[in-house]
Amino acid sequence: MRRFWLIFAQATTIALGVVFAVRMLAPQWLERSAGAPGQTTVLQLLQAAPGPTAAPAAGSYSGAARKAMPAVVSVTTTRAPKPGRGSLSGRFFGGSDARAPTVGLGSGVIVSPTGYVLTNNHVIEGAEEIEVKLADGREAAAQVVGRDPDTDLAVLKIKLHDLPTLAFGDETKARVGDVVLAIGYPFGVGQTVTQGIVSALGRTQLGINTFENFIQTDAAINPGNSGGALVDVNGNLLGINTAIFSRSGGSLGIGFAVPASTARNVLQQLVQSGHVVRGWIGVEPQDISPQLAQALSLPVTDGVIVAAVLRHGPADRAGMRAGDVVLDVAGQAVHNTGQLLNAVAALKPGSAAAVRILRQGHEQQLQVKIGTRPQGPAMLRDEESGNAEGGAP
Repeated sequence: MRRFWLIFAQATTIALGVVFAVRMLAPQWLERSAGAPGQTTVLQLLQAAPGPTAAPAAGSYSGAARKAMPAVVSVTTTRAPKPGRGSLSGRFFGGSDARAPTVGLGSGVIVSPTGYVLTNNHVIEGAEEIEVKLADGREAAAQVVGRDPDTDLAVLKIKLHDLPTLAFGDETKARVGDVVLAIGYPFGVGQTVTQGIVSALGRTQLGINTFENFIQTDAAINPGNSGGALVDVNGNLLGINTAIFSRSGGSLGIGFAVPASTARNVLQQLVQSGHVVRGWIGVEPQDISPQLAQALSLPVTDGVIVAAVLRHGPADRAGMRAGDVVLDVAGQAVHNTGQLLNAVAALKPGSAAAVRILRQGHEQQLQVKIGTRPQGPAMLRDEESGNAEGGAP
């Protein structure tokens, strides 16, 4: 019995000594190991799960950015060197060597889990090699499915699995003042998101593309953003960023994007056939200015006058003449050449469309059988003057 008592006394003394040492050296250990309700143990601190993710702050567009960013890719192109010997100043004083391959940078948007990528035609035009890099770091060589210079759009194809995609939005519901995000790879610095508003809708007659119906935005768009995404606050694709107005080469707050509806139509046709089919009637249009209206004694001060008609073309066969003023096509009013181009291009080749015209002060309606727009620029010849004209709807 005495032996057990000695053992107990020694154990107690040792325990008290340990407690005393801990209390002197690290008293917080005793507080955390007490296990009282509401207190955290050392083991719990090591295994603690992270707290809930904070909700985006009011006015934040991080949700839209997170949704869209994975599907926006970097597009790098390599073009063959230009023929020639190159310049001595270029090779020895930091300039460009005409014999060296040219590397171009742009952006693209993955719009299909099967690997279709929308970008600008000018990004990949003339490229011998095209490399696509995803936001997650994966890279793949890209093949050109088709190009449409008239809208400056192109479709690429990459072979990778589990691709993120960006859904098409409805730009017809967009309004001036809506917040938008521009996502791309400007200046090769990496993926960048900029924010702005829709500045204008339906911009035409800018001389950028043959068919223009641009969304204008003040979101910063710089070299390298071409082919990237313009998205709404829900992270849906509103357009493909295409051009900027700039005197310096950088953003001045005026950028232009091809609308999503146009991009989707071009995508579908290029995937199906490798080219885009558009309606065509074979006329050379000209905007009516007040000065022109006064000179020709026209009863209207705006609209589109037919400057030339292609012989044996659809408009010629329907009885259209140079000097006619086009008022509407298939019920759609036209006030300028851009609207006429778009209205005719949207018609199905082979179909018949009513074209309302004004001739010598009297309205007439012609039934025009829509033709297929030639792939190259069409040459027109005015029946009366014999002057050649180019580039027509």
